[in-house]
Amino acid sequence: MDQLPPIVLTALGYVQQAWDIAKEWLLSPAAWSQFGLLIAAYILAVLAYRAIAPRLRKVLTPDDSNASVFAQARRFVLMFLPLLLPLLAYGFTGIGEQVTRALFGSGAVIAFGKRVFLFLAARILVQQIITDGFLKLLGKYILLPVMALYAFGLLDTVQAQLTAMTVSLGNISFSVMAIVRGLIAGSILFWLGQWSNGHSSNYIGKQEELRPSIRQLASKAVEFSIFGLCFLLLMNIMGINLSALAVLGGAIGVGLGFGLQKIASNFISGVILLLEGQATVGDYVELDGGEAGTIVKMTARATFLETFDGRWIVVPNEDFITTRVVNYSDQGSSNRYEANFSVSYDTDINKVPALVQAAVSKHPDVLDAPEGPDCELRGFGDSGIDFCLEFWVNGIDDGKNKYTSQVLFIIWNTLKENNIEIPYPHRVVEFKGDFPK
Repeated sequence: MDQLPPIVLTALGYVQQAWDIAKEWLLSPAAWSQFGLLIAAYILAVLAYRAIAPRLRKVLTPDDSNASVFAQARRFVLMFLPLLLPLLAYGFTGIGEQVTRALFGSGAVIAFGKRVFLFLAARILVQQIITDGFLKLLGKYILLPVMALYAFGLLDTVQAQLTAMTVSLGNISFSVMAIVRGLIAGSILFWLGQWSNGHSSNYIGKQEELRPSIRQLASKAVEFSIFGLCFLLLMNIMGINLSALAVLGGAIGVGLGFGLQKIASNFISGVILLLEGQATVGDYVELDGGEAGTIVKMTARATFLETFDGRWIVVPNEDFITTRVVNYSDQGSSNRYEANFSVSYDTDINKVPALVQAAVSKHPDVLDAPEGPDCELRGFGDSGIDFCLEFWVNGIDDGKNKYTSQVLFIIWNTLKENNIEIPYPHRVVEFKGDFPK
């Protein structure tokens, strides 16, 4: 036996200890009485559950059409109704434990049964109640193993072993227990941060009285605050002194001063954009460098533009502050466009403006304010007389393919209906000498 590895000897010691406890329970009258109390407590819990659960379900179940906060709270409480049976058994077993300890001075068996009922409650929680995939994964691989160790009375032993084991990273050492605790707490805090951030963003997004840029800035501020608080809580849970992060903060400051200037500049520019609201999601903008598109997303570092052909352009936020930006939308303001056309020199040009303006004004998207359709004479070309129709619409002409195209169709049909010729180039070719064969 002495030649076996230490881990095997330790395992055999636990097996021998479990066998001794089992023999003591099987041969002890006090243990048999505790087994009887466990069975009685479970039967009593089943009877109480059958009497209480239907009434609770009837009280807590709201109408399907009821969407009030109180109704949602009732549905939330109703989800935990399957826990009632193991918790009732746990409570009745606790009463039986007090009785056995008072009569026999021992309650190890019934205490074990009480912990088993608590494990069953945790198992029901993970399998039947929790629906979120991430929380179900944590419950399956963290909560249930911990509750199993607690049920068999090994949790304190395992915790002591993990605390004694250390991992060193340079001059810093951590116990394995601190790392495990940090991973568990970090996972829970990460999920909680994601959940609270999603709900707060939805709430802020519904505040229609706020400008879109202010809503987005508030969502970002809440997001940074939530995850910053989660980070501080995680450091505290892991036992890391926050004053030790001062050196790291200084290093980050030096990095911002030298290598991360552009990142810091884009981040600050993004905050300014959200505060001023000079460009926000949904606006159609054109930058000084020629980039143009609809703003579909704004992040802390860059703004995403979607062009009319479906491509996305990533523009650093700094470009919106340091260069000229043309905003065609400005949260839904009207825009003016032009449609150029020509007529023949044989045309009475005095009739053209009135005919074209009257026809284009009937278009449902063409506005009367700030100005109705205006047909202007632009010049005398080589082949015809040049006109330009100016018109206002509430929207963006996607590359002269939407409103301008529709207006040009109206102009064409109007000129044809009034027998006005649209000219095309004429050329006179002169040959010197004999006509070519």
